[in-house]
Amino acid sequence: MAFNFPAVSYIIALISDAFLIFFSIFHVIAFDELKTDYKNPIDQCNSLNPLVLPEYALHFIFNLFFLFAQEWFSLMLNVPLIGYHIWRYMNRPVMSGPGLYDPTSIMNADTLSTCQREGWIKLAVYLLSFFYYLYGMIYSLIST
Repeated sequence: MAFNFPAVSYIIALISDAFLIFFSIFHVIAFDELKTDYKNPIDQCNSLNPLVLPEYALHFIFNLFFLFAQEWFSLMLNVPLIGYHIWRYMNRPVMSGPGLYDPTSIMNADTLSTCQREGWIKLAVYLLSFFYYLYGMIYSLIST
């Protein structure tokens, strides 16, 4: 069993995707705490905003590995989410630091439900991607 570059890229994607799953679980739990008034909006934004750029960077980095490994199907599965991340960051509220969440508008009912739905959808995408990356890693290790 030899490690080739596609196998290494799938291993990196698996490890990164595990972190992304934890980020999205934290995202869902944090917005549930905000919805039930366990946290105030300022603490919420201070805990979530520092995780936005690392999440985007992790997702972008392992997709660069897919690009270099010429794993086109894996890359095409991730392009819509990368596009959404870019769109979401470009249309973020005006703030002094990096991040997506503004404490003054996060308690709006539509913003809160949108952010909660976004967290659940990302969790589902990352979980499905995890199993696909596991399959891709095993397939690339066996086929060499």
